[in-house]
Amino acid sequence: MVAETILQEADRLVDGDRQWAYDHPYDNCLRIGKMWGLILDIDPIPPEKVALMMCGLKLVREMHRHKRDNLVDLAGYAKVTDMVHKAKLVRERPLTLDKEVPLHL
Repeated sequence: MVAETILQEADRLVDGDRQWAYDHPYDNCLRIGKMWGLILDIDPIPPEKVALMMCGLKLVREMHRHKRDNLVDLAGYAKVTDMVHKAKLVRERPLTLDKEVPLHL
């Protein structure tokens, strides 16, 4: 049996049970950004920055001590960041009645 690569494991985790446990990454990062904003007494942190900050957290942990889990989570958060950006394009695009807006996801 061949072991999963770090990227395969991250894909499985992000696309699998974790997404359904925490909702779509955009919605989850939006809620986290609101909470962090409240804690810091600032405006909400945008969901795409929350995802990047989670990448930063994993980088700092990996710099302290190598663990496969740090790299799996870093790859997963990179994917989450991409998913947040794609969802933001869809959710924040202007509505139009006269023509179709192409989605390049």
